[in-house]
Amino acid sequence: MDKKAIQTVRMMRYFIDATVQIIEEEGIENVTIRRISDLAGYNSATIYNYFSELSHLIFYSSLKILRKYTSALPGYMAKGNNPLERFLLMWECFCQYSFSEPHIYHAIFSSDVGGGSKELMDEYYDQFPDDLDDLPSDLRPMFLEFDMTTRERIAMEECIQTGDIKEENAEHVQEMIKLIWQGMLTLVLNQRYNYSAEKATEITMTYIKEIMENANSFSFSRFP
Repeated sequence: MDKKAIQTVRMMRYFIDATVQIIEEEGIENVTIRRISDLAGYNSATIYNYFSELSHLIFYSSLKILRKYTSALPGYMAKGNNPLERFLLMWECFCQYSFSEPHIYHAIFSSDVGGGSKELMDEYYDQFPDDLDDLPSDLRPMFLEFDMTTRERIAMEECIQTGDIKEENAEHVQEMIKLIWQGMLTLVLNQRYNYSAEKATEITMTYIKEIMENANSFSFSRFP
């Protein structure tokens, strides 16, 4: 990178780090431009030289926090002895981390950031590729996809190849799993149930395992 690009990344990191600190110490709902600028040591106007709006900065900061999950994932999946076990362990890890910090995962996968979420994710990993350093090369394509359906299709590919999931059922099975996770995340996020992250993970994984065990028995012929 040239000097200007290096300076840009450095300044972005100052504001991202300040935002992460506020999120982890005070909660994502207390993130404001004034709090970020005070903590980073720059005036509020400077932030807008690097981020179009506050939601973009929160999105980038949430991606940085996501590294806790990406760093833990290879160790989780290494315990699996076959593609199906690895797929389930991947989901178990994702559930554990997402239900522990539901606001972060909502910010990444559900919240409105004014459009261009995929572009924001691409830009973040272009600027901060070291956030994926802990991931093996075979897992990186999944994390560079923003759309959850596409990410899961990549993760599920080995299970399709081994016959654990019929090709014609894969898309519908992906959708079922995504909706179950999204539903639990919403319940945890809104505190509709007083579940710990461990309990929410246990319940969600019960359904995901049942779906995967019966994936080839489903008939989706009536679906468009």
